[in-house]
Amino acid sequence: MNTKLKIQNLKCGGCANTIITRLSNIDGLSDISVNNDAYSVSFNYSDDKTLKEAVDLLSQIGYPVEGAENPLIKKAKSYVSCAVGRMNK
Repeated sequence: MNTKLKIQNLKCGGCANTIITRLSNIDGLSDISVNNDAYSVSFNYSDDKTLKEAVDLLSQIGYPVEGAENPLIKKAKSYVSCAVGRMNK
């Protein structure tokens, strides 16, 4: 199955790099892509459990899906994730 999720706190290629790298570690996800202009991430997933795992991971690293709670701590985590993504490019 395929999904496209609108996410919060997406700023740049560093963010995208971190998102792709981290989501790639989840079994059952494939064809992961990030669109900075649309503030979205797209991927294929094997089942609902895998989709939930991806959504939870995005939130943990600072990129909650649109409409989810986005407290200051999540915004701060997104800056750290962004910096890590830039260093690993």
